[in-house]
Amino acid sequence: MKKYKVGYTAGVFDMFHVGHLNLLRNAKEMCEYLIAGVNSDELVYQYKGKKAVINEIQRREIVNSIKYVDRAEIVNTLDKVDAYSKYKFDVIFIGDDWKGSERWNQTERDLARFGVKVIYLPYTKNLSSTQLRGCCQDKIDEL
Repeated sequence: MKKYKVGYTAGVFDMFHVGHLNLLRNAKEMCEYLIAGVNSDELVYQYKGKKAVINEIQRREIVNSIKYVDRAEIVNTLDKVDAYSKYKFDVIFIGDDWKGSERWNQTERDLARFGVKVIYLPYTKNLSSTQLRGCCQDKIDEL
């Protein structure tokens, strides 16, 4: 039996790559049911100042088709307490590159009030959608 019942993770999942797959696989190994939040196009633009290459509907479809994900939802906020209110998870997964950041220290405190555990999973080094975007920016601009 897995340690947690309902797990949650969220991200842009733009230009889906093995780092995304590793996060989802590792999260699913620890919970019975995994919900993946896919950040909406508007949300991505608000906090990154750029558009996702793949639109939110297609990104959700890709993530939802991954065997480790039980449910993928488009989300419009970075607030994990709001996500908890909606999805009632008992654990949240995030890449360990966020560990110790003020944002996630606060998130840990906020979610602890509901008994939610924050687990930092290994970040896949030297691979991100931002890096992929950088090497292919000319082609992306043509889209």
